[in-house]
Amino acid sequence: MLGEYRISGRRASEIAADVEHALATGRVEPGTALPPLRDLAAELGVNPNTVAAAYRLLRDRGVIETAGRRGSRIRPRPATAPRDLARLPVPPGARDLAAGNPDPALLPPLGPALAAAAAGPTVLYGHPVAEAELLADYRAEFRADGVPEGELAVCSGALDAIARVLTARLRPGDAVAVEDPGWGSLLDLLPALGLRPAPVPVDDDGPLPDAVAAALDAGARALIVTSRAQNPTGAALTADRAAALRTVLAERPATLLIEDDHGHGMVDLPFHPLAGGTVTHWTLIRSAAKALAPDLRVAVCVGDPDTVARLLGRQRLDAGWVSHLLQRAVLHLRRHPAAPAPAPVYRARRDALLAALAAHGIRGHGASGLNVWVPVADETATAAALLQRGWVVAPGARFRLASPPGVRITTSTLDPADAPAVAADLAAVLAALDRPAPGGSRLT
Repeated sequence: MLGEYRISGRRASEIAADVEHALATGRVEPGTALPPLRDLAAELGVNPNTVAAAYRLLRDRGVIETAGRRGSRIRPRPATAPRDLARLPVPPGARDLAAGNPDPALLPPLGPALAAAAAGPTVLYGHPVAEAELLADYRAEFRADGVPEGELAVCSGALDAIARVLTARLRPGDAVAVEDPGWGSLLDLLPALGLRPAPVPVDDDGPLPDAVAAALDAGARALIVTSRAQNPTGAALTADRAAALRTVLAERPATLLIEDDHGHGMVDLPFHPLAGGTVTHWTLIRSAAKALAPDLRVAVCVGDPDTVARLLGRQRLDAGWVSHLLQRAVLHLRRHPAAPAPAPVYRARRDALLAALAAHGIRGHGASGLNVWVPVADETATAAALLQRGWVVAPGARFRLASPPGVRITTSTLDPADAPAVAADLAAVLAALDRPAPGGSRLT
């Protein structure tokens, strides 16, 4: 159980706070089993219902998970220890192919944009929360991409928008269908909101329709789909896959649909919307982070009026609004491009690695975006062996729920001339482990 540590507290809030403090200070490790609630209640001299309430608080906060008669335990990655912190160190002389960041050389300089933003009128309390010109710019873009008409909102990045939409429409305990492998930050967010992830396998074209239908029929109340540049696999919705998913959703119109198009502006594949005649409540989110700058915490979303109204109502009560300086900077950069178009460069770097891997009989996945996903039999051993050869890649555990292991290789800064060396080292590592990477088009 907890070894030498003894939980304390008399009220549910005190017991929950004590467990969280023990976890934060390292006195309790992730994955540790908690005492049966009746045993802990007897030890503390409280009613079992008090301990049950404490465990419920911890579960809703994403700290513990329960498995029926097998009891409760600290989650392998509780909300206080997000997946993105579990990174391999980059020793001197090694190449970082794990970060997942865009290439700084392909991002525009922010100075002129921020100067232009600062020259605008002063924003005071009571000012409209969004820049009208920014909303008009995005609305025209959404229409051109076939997105249905809806209300618009500005949030502090894609994850902020996703969290606000989920909070607006779901309750703790609800299940959410998510891509597996998928975005590690999203997989951390769901339990932190008290929601349950329902993993859906993906291939190069996006989530598998039959798996989506099964997850929704099993009780998932929402579906989150990455339109392009899926992290970590690079999957991108094709026209056929989008049509199949629209059919699934049209038969289940009560589903909350969230489309994350964070790859907009850095990919050159067409956008295929899922909303429109399929579900009642929906949101499409486009973030400026990857194409313009991660530090520009601006995302614009469009959705059905009720969902967006709930989002804006809650936003007014906490953050209030996204800085108009950032909003104006994004608008300036969209209207005055100051960097080379990144999509062809990222595509060339991905394709170079995929071709080099294929030359060694290794199937990688990377239809779009900044990364290539390579299924392997032992991701920990593979990442460790590549580290010894000077390449830092991301073990797939950060991105997986039920899908098989793999490694994510960030190609955003990888010179195509270096791709053969990466592929050769990976092939040598897999041969030494005697566990060749599986082939096939599916990622599961």
